[in-house]
Parts: sequence; C-alpha cells; structure tokens
Amino acid sequence: MGRGKLRIYLGAAPGVGKTYAMLSEAHRRVERGTDCVVAFVEHHDRPRTEVMLHGLEQVPRRTLPYRDTSFTEMDVDAVLARKPAVALVDELAHTNVPGSRNSKRWQDVEELLAAGIDVISTVNIQHLESLGDVVESITGVRQQETVPDEVVRRAEQIELVDMSPQALRRRMAHGNIYKPDRIDASLANYFRPGNLTALRELALLWTADRVDEYLQQYRGEHGIRSTWQARERIVVGLTGGPEGRTLIRRAARLAEKGAGGEVLAVYIARSDGLTAASPKELAVQRTLVEDLGGTFHHVIGDDIPSGLLEFARGVNATQIVLGSSRRKTWQYMFGPGVGQTVARESGPDLDVHIVTHEEVAKGRGLPVTRGTRLGRSRIIWGWLAGVGGPALLTVLLTHVDADLGLANDMLLFLALTVAAALLGGLLPALASAAFGSFLLNWFFTPPLHQVTIADPKNIVAIAVFFGVAVAVASVVDLAARRTHQAARLRAEAETLSFLAGSVLRGETSLESLLERVRETFAMESVALLERESDVEPWTCAASVGARPVARPEDADVDMPVGEHLALALTGRVLPAEDRRVLGAFAAQAAVVLDRQRLVGEAEEARKQAEGNKIRTSLLAAVSHDLRTPLAGIKAAVSSLRSDDIEWSEQDRAELLEGIEDGADRLDHLVGNLLDMSRLQTGTVTPLIRSIDLDEVVPMALGGVPDGSAELDIPETLPMVEVDKGLLERVVANIVENAVKYSPERVPVVVSASALGERVELRVVDRGPGVPDESKEGIFEPFQRFGDAPRGSGVGLGLAVARGFVEAMGGTITAEDTPGGGLTMTITLKAVTGRPPPPPAADVPARVTT
Repeated sequence: MGRGKLRIYLGAAPGVGKTYAMLSEAHRRVERGTDCVVAFVEHHDRPRTEVMLHGLEQVPRRTLPYRDTSFTEMDVDAVLARKPAVALVDELAHTNVPGSRNSKRWQDVEELLAAGIDVISTVNIQHLESLGDVVESITGVRQQETVPDEVVRRAEQIELVDMSPQALRRRMAHGNIYKPDRIDASLANYFRPGNLTALRELALLWTADRVDEYLQQYRGEHGIRSTWQARERIVVGLTGGPEGRTLIRRAARLAEKGAGGEVLAVYIARSDGLTAASPKELAVQRTLVEDLGGTFHHVIGDDIPSGLLEFARGVNATQIVLGSSRRKTWQYMFGPGVGQTVARESGPDLDVHIVTHEEVAKGRGLPVTRGTRLGRSRIIWGWLAGVGGPALLTVLLTHVDADLGLANDMLLFLALTVAAALLGGLLPALASAAFGSFLLNWFFTPPLHQVTIADPKNIVAIAVFFGVAVAVASVVDLAARRTHQAARLRAEAETLSFLAGSVLRGETSLESLLERVRETFAMESVALLERESDVEPWTCAASVGARPVARPEDADVDMPVGEHLALALTGRVLPAEDRRVLGAFAAQAAVVLDRQRLVGEAEEARKQAEGNKIRTSLLAAVSHDLRTPLAGIKAAVSSLRSDDIEWSEQDRAELLEGIEDGADRLDHLVGNLLDMSRLQTGTVTPLIRSIDLDEVVPMALGGVPDGSAELDIPETLPMVEVDKGLLERVVANIVENAVKYSPERVPVVVSASALGERVELRVVDRGPGVPDESKEGIFEPFQRFGDAPRGSGVGLGLAVARGFVEAMGGTITAEDTPGGGLTMTITLKAVTGRPPPPPAADVPARVTT
C-alpha cells in the first residue's frame, strides 16, 4: 500500500475562497467517479460554502466535551474505516480539542496519508510556522495555531488562492465572510488594506520559492545546465578579502531592484590545505550576507573560475558579482585573473559585474594559510623559469650582435636562477644553476661549442657562478619557506584564537563548530562519532556536509578524541602539519559535546527538583488542606444520619449548607491542583479569540459574596485576544484572593483601561499589602502570605493565574495600592483599531456585585 498524496489550497488571507475551491475540486472528482468524502469541512455559516457541501458524503464528526462545552472534531478512526480514495480536511493548522487522538490536525492528516488516502486540505499563509514572527509584526496578532513548513512543502500540489485586498474587503463588507456584528471590527483591524497587501506578498513569495524548488528538481532530473532566467539570482564571488563586504552590499542592492531577487555568496577554497582566507573575515561576511537575506556557500575547487561558473549554473543564477582584481600590474604576467576569465567563459546567459573597491591593485598579499609545500602551478612555473628561461636567454644572446661580456651574461643567467628559486623552490633553482653553467660554457666561453675551457680564468668564473647560484637559490628558497611557515603559523594562531574565543563565549554550537572544521580544511563532510565501549558500534553525535561516514575507518581523516570519541572527515587526506590544528578542533568538539549534555542534564535535574517540590507540597496539601473540608462534610453527614437526635428544619438546613460549602471548597482546591498539574506538564492549549472584557469579568465574580467587589469596565475598551475560559478562571482566582484579604465592607475594585496595543485589567484591594521582596514569591505554587489560616487554600490560586495569563501571551504583576493594599495588574493584547461604540444612556458606568 503506497502513501497517499497531499494537495493544499494555500490562502493569502482568511476569506479568499480556499474551502470553496477545495469543495469545487471535490465535486469535479465525484463527477469523474472518484470516491471522495468530506472528513472535516467548516463552512463558518457562509451560505455559498454551505451550499457546496450538498451532494458530498460527509463522515460523522466526533464530539468531545471540554470545559462544560461540547466540540466536534474530525473522527480519524471513522475516516480510516471508511477508507475513501480522497478525503477533504479543512484548516490544516487547526489545534484539536484536548482529548483528541492527536494535538494538531496536520498530524491527523499524516495518519490518513500513511494509510494510502489522498487528502485535499487548506491553510492560510499566516499559519506557517516560519512566518509567525513576520505575520505578528505586520498584523499585531500572534498566530497560536501553526503548521510546520515542511508539512506543507511535502505536498504533491500547492495551489495559491489569492484575491486583491479591495475585493476581499468588499466580500467582507457584503457579509460573505463574517457575521454582521464582526464586520466593522475586522475591517478596522486585521483586514486593513496594508495587512492584506503584506500577507498577499508573503503568500506569493513563499509559493514562488516552492515553484523554484520544483524547477531545480526538474532541471536536475533532465540534466539542464543552461540558465533559465525565471528570477534574478545573483552569485557573489568572495576571496576572503576585505572587499567582500562591498561586493555583498552591491549584490543586495541589485537584488532589490527586481522582485524576488536572491543573493548567494560563494567562497571557493582550494583543496591543498587550510583555506586561503582569514576565518574571522569569512565569518563576518557570512553574517553580513545572512543579515541581508542571502545565503553563504562554501565550495571546494582548485580552478576558481571554473568552480564559480559551475556553481552559478548549478543554482540557475542570472548574474555574477566580482570585485576588481587586487593584483599589482606585474602580477598579470601569471594569467588574466579570475574576473576576466569568468567574464570570457560566462556565455550569453550570465551577466558578470566587476565592482571597484578600495583594495584594487593593492596586491593580494601573502597566502596566509598556505603551507610550506608549493602548489603545482608554482612548481611548473619554477621549472619553466629554471630550464626554459636559460634556453630562451641563450637563443636571444646568440642572435644579438652586441657583445655584453661573460660577466654580464653570468648575471643574466643568475637572475633566472633566483626567479626559479622564488617560484619553484630549491630543485628548479639547482637545475637552473647547472643548466646555466653548461650553456655559459658551451655558447659563451672559448672554445665555443665545446665542453673544454681554454682560459683558466673562465673556469674559475663559471665555478664561482655555479657556487653563487646554488647559494643564492638556497637562501632565497629558505627565506620563502620561512615566510610561508610564519604565515601559516599566523593563520593557525588566528584560527585557534577565534575558535577558542567563540567557544568560551558560548557562541558556537556543535554543528556550527563542525561546519567551521569543514570550511577550514576544505572537506566534503565532518562527523563526530562516539561509542560506549570498544565492542559497541559507532554512533553519530553530530555531522555536517554530504554523506558523512558512520565509522572512523571509512573516513579520509580520522582524529581520535579520547578512547570512545573520534572526528571523521571525508574529502581528501590531510598532510601532517594540518593535523595539529585539526586536533585542537577535535578537542573543542569534545568540550562542546560535553557542555551540551551537561546543560541538558542540569535542565532535567532542575525539572525533577521542581517536580519533587511540587509533589511534596501536593502531598502536604492533600494530607491537611483537603482533609479539613472532608472532615466537616463527614461530621455533617454523620449528624444527619444519627437516629439519637431529632433535628429541626433549620438545623438540617444549616448542616446541608455546611456540606455544600465544604464540597465547594473541595471543588475549588481540586480544580486548582489540576490546573497546576496541567501547567507543569505543559498541556494548557489556549483557544485564543477576540472578546470583550465585559463578557468575561462579570461572570468571574459569581464566586464572591454580594457587595464585595465593584466592577468598572468602560464600554469603549478594545477587544482582547484571550481564551475566554482561562481569563475567567484568572480573574476569579485573583478577585477571590483579594476579597479574602480585604477589610470587611471595603469592596475590591476591578477596573480596566487601554494603553496603546494593550489592555490592563486591575484588581485593587485595601488589605495589608505585600512587601516588595515578596511580590514575586506570592506567584509561586503552594505559597501563602502572612498569617493566612490553614485550610483557606493550598496557595495555588495566583500561581495558576500567572500560568494561564502567560499561556495567553499576557503578563500579571503585583504592585502597591496607593493608601495601602495590593493591586494585581493583568496586561493583555488588544485588538487594535476597533471603533468605540456609542455610550448607552441606560447602562450605569459602575456595576456592583
């Protein structure tokens, strides 16, 4: 049985017609004979959507009780038992009611797909998890219901359902989306033209990225190498020099000129040792390109122009940005340079931009991370200068009539020997000295064209030439090697210093550290392997790169760290001098791994300690505070059942009232204990809705005596984004606590006011107050302040209140009441932009309960 296919209708905003489009597709499939059922579709009382449900088979929903209310959810078992070919599941990001089979609806959909059922679903762009912060900054509303991007990306088909902001607002005004009582508030808040335009742009860009993934997959499957200019994609070639920052900023400006432009910075490292750039500078440039919305890539290749063009064509780039060469004029004798080569070989499908900068023609400097061994190109040039140079010089001197003299001829040959030493090292220089001595003897020392030398002075001259050439070559080669060694040590010191500093500051995770190892040594993959004993198999603690190895013996480089830990690298074999730096990286990787595990163990120990504390306090509460009302109930019931005493109606009523009061106290205590347990286990899932405070606060005052609280809630307050049930419980707990400590006949004042995008609800009492050092302590579980009598509660009311408020995205603080007492301030997120309703003359401004 194969896995089902997922099709998603992605909406730019609520009300654009996702569900309608999904139902239309269902009718088309049913007409073609496809077995299609409605697993869950919510029409939200929209007539046109409700009509589309007619003629489609609907699987009965499952009813779940929650907080004295019944909710309906998709019955996954019923859908699996029905096993249709296609199931319609609306609102993919929906959070199921507690007690459901899964906590999220997309998890229900995963079960249907695993059972081989095709699913058609809907989701809005604001519900994608990666866009939560962006949507909140645009609309001011934090989406509580989200779906992971990967779930949506795995869909076989994604169809964007879009509508212009003006058309969507007209649909809203005509009552086709929300009921009339919500239209004005919605148009003035979430459905503002700016919000809808921004959400539409997010949806278009996200869908474009998904289309680009399909395009890259298609090009790869069909081996297409030419550039398709579907969108502007700009590749920035970095050398690791300081001019890279200028190039990145210039590329970002080019990308901004075209909608959907993308910047990809690439650094191509040679495969002959440590990378040829400062790790610190590369880290700065990586951060810069990521801050500007681009991506950083590290590629291995000895031929930089070919590697750059290969990368650009592989990502379907349209432009390449390079910097003007830093080489001095004389250095062009070694080749045309990367910029000219890339421009010549780019072809008509790639535009190449050469950007000037402050480092132009200042020289590329020493290869600060090259080792003592010379590269292949340097050695070839050294042999050409040492062998080919004397031959060309001989041809030139023998065809020129001017007689320079043997001394000058020797100086010219000596210059070529020195050049061979600078380029290729000692061996080409020695060959140049020997070959030059032979040519001087054969062509310039009488008798000509013979090995013999007639004049003894010339024998001494050639011998001196050979000795001087060998000495100069040795000194030049030694100086060059010492220079390269010093530069290498400097590079190693800089690398280790930057590494140690970042680790000590806690800035480096294990994955980023391994990525730095891969970039520094130009490797394909790096893996940190571990095992518990010598006979246990290796396991991968962390890895970066493509195709990491599973065993150290399969790696190109194996660096042991202790007995049961090893760093395994693939890509090439490292020389001995590189292993010293690699050993330091390996040791740091072991330290970071231990630190991560210690942090995890410390967090787990902290949670266990808190759990033990809660359990101890809960045991104490159960053993005393819960037994007190039980004892009163037991005594009253025993008295009523006694046959020895004849109770009057008044006595019976008092005993029954005592039983009822004890049961209410038990219910309150058990409710707080259960709420605290839910908060500790993280199972509180608020159902955030836009409501008015005057719908919730009066209901929360039902548990306090009449006249003990005054309510002052202005009608002009904006709506708040809260869970109605949780907020009612919060207000009830705080008000009951305030009434308990307030003097008799001094009511508690519950007032509210708006402040910017927040609404503050205050509960003011005139009790003894709380010292500043204890204001935070009163919100801890099982804490009772002052001389609170035993049996008056287990000290969970304020702890539960703070937990519920923070779960809804708000805050609760305690502060002194002017004149004495304590004020609890609850700060909630307001629905901004709501027009104030006209004041009603027949409704009093203050209500007393």
